Amino acid sequence: MNAAALSRLRATMQQANVDVMIIDHGELLAWLTGYTVSETLYRACLVPLNGDPWMVLRQLDEAPCRAQSPSLTVESYRDDQDPWSAVAQSLVRRGYQRARLGADYTSYGMTMHSWQQLSRHLPEVQWSDLTGVSDRLRSVKFPAELEALRQASAIADTTLEAIGREVKGDWRVRDVAALAAGEFLRLGADTGETGPIVIASGDNGFLHASGHEQRLQRGDVLHVELIPKVKHYSARLMRPFIVGEISPQRAALAQQLIAIQDQQFTAMKPGMSARDVDAIAREAVLSSSLRADYPNITGYALGLYTRTPRPSDFSCCFHAKAEWKLEEDMVFHMYISAQSLAFSETVRVTPQGAERLTTLPRQLLALPENK
Repeated sequence: MNAAALSRLRATMQQANVDVMIIDHGELLAWLTGYTVSETLYRACLVPLNGDPWMVLRQLDEAPCRAQSPSLTVESYRDDQDPWSAVAQSLVRRGYQRARLGADYTSYGMTMHSWQQLSRHLPEVQWSDLTGVSDRLRSVKFPAELEALRQASAIADTTLEAIGREVKGDWRVRDVAALAAGEFLRLGADTGETGPIVIASGDNGFLHASGHEQRLQRGDVLHVELIPKVKHYSARLMRPFIVGEISPQRAALAQQLIAIQDQQFTAMKPGMSARDVDAIAREAVLSSSLRADYPNITGYALGLYTRTPRPSDFSCCFHAKAEWKLEEDMVFHMYISAQSLAFSETVRVTPQGAERLTTLPRQLLALPENK
């Protein structure tokens, strides 16, 4: 159990006048307890305003939960039992059948079905809507979180360098991805999941494209996005590689994009409006006619990612209507793209502006042709 995280959560509970918080958001579970698990069957950590938290989950997951969070009380149920009833009965046994029960309604665990089942078993509780709290609590990073993000960033940097050393024209994109995946695992990442590695075209559609069977040809732009995780914490890094000679036009475009994003980084200080930071990149790209339109965001929150349907955290993201303010030790993936080139960094907010946790030189890169 993370004592500092628990204190931050309980301050929010006290402000919301909540007796017990039901934690079923996978990332908040990991952040708070050090343990998380899939939602194959419903599971939750119950956190009272006073007293010890406890976890309710299937018996199969009891041993790893105890191993990863030894101070946490654990109750389990058999696979043929009702998981929502098990959670509800754990509350009733502790006298919380009429409690003010807090829940994050945007949690992937708190589906409509789960809420209905819990409400059926707990007809007298008073539900309190703490929508979005699972992300807000985690937005400012603790020192240990920053250290994990630095380690993940170093893996991204080293892997990108390996791609630059080894890849040549005529490689399949799949083989580039395999190289990156192997580097991730060799260097200590949690998994070999790489992020999109594709041949790029257009302004932004390639950012989420696929196409591993294509082979690199002269003049292609190989878009590489790396997303290594360390202890569930994901850093992210994008660079474009040109197969063969870099044309003066592409070199000039790359310099423009990098210079624009560097201005964003300089502005990323505590108290700055996300909308104003976004405008630095958005307005410069459009006014320079580097793109005809800019429908996507220019950055989003980074941190802990676990088994949820969400590969990116948009709870704090940069767009033209974003009213929230930056705080010190927030961490973001900031990215910029136009005409098949994309550059991105993992950055931390500091009073001096953004600190790059990914530290490679910011430049357009070339791969040799396979002659």
